Amino acid sequence: MGTETNLWLIRHARVDGPRGVIHGPDAPADTSDAAAFAALKARLPKNAFAVSSPARRTRETAASLGLDPVIEPAFREQDFGVWTGRRHNDLVAELGDAYQDFWKSPASNRPPGGESFVDQIARADAGLAPLPAGDVVLVVHSGTIRAALAIALDLNPDGALRFVIDPLSVTRIDRLESGWRVVAVNQRCQDA
Repeated sequence: MGTETNLWLIRHARVDGPRGVIHGPDAPADTSDAAAFAALKARLPKNAFAVSSPARRTRETAASLGLDPVIEPAFREQDFGVWTGRRHNDLVAELGDAYQDFWKSPASNRPPGGESFVDQIARADAGLAPLPAGDVVLVVHSGTIRAALAIALDLNPDGALRFVIDPLSVTRIDRLESGWRVVAVNQRCQDA
């Protein structure tokens, strides 16, 4: 095994807050489903190196899994700038076509004051590079997991945005000496 890194990418639990909002980093996680957390924890490798984005919901999810992660800003969710904290419906009503136009090419477009998904991929790539060999559990966001899949599969960013990444799901990719291997995408405990 030597230099192989097995990445266990966990999407954080659902946000404990209103639906239809572009949540900021302080949004809390709903950690009330003890059975789901126990099932997920049982699937994860013991004594793995743990990493989390700095967002509250990822840190709370990691804690509920019994992890004490290193906080890595490179794995934070895409920054939606001035749209953060706003409801999608309100943005549609306020911005009309300008908001709709963003979603026609969301991989390369940047929200006002924010970053594109392409930017997030570059940031995630920089965060993945120094991870150690062995098992690494990352508690992160759906966008971060899509970014890692874009890197592993050498996908164009628009293609990577097509992946569904559910809360508390596991995506497993391995970094090998020869490249990447995708083991599983969006597995939920009840799917295993």
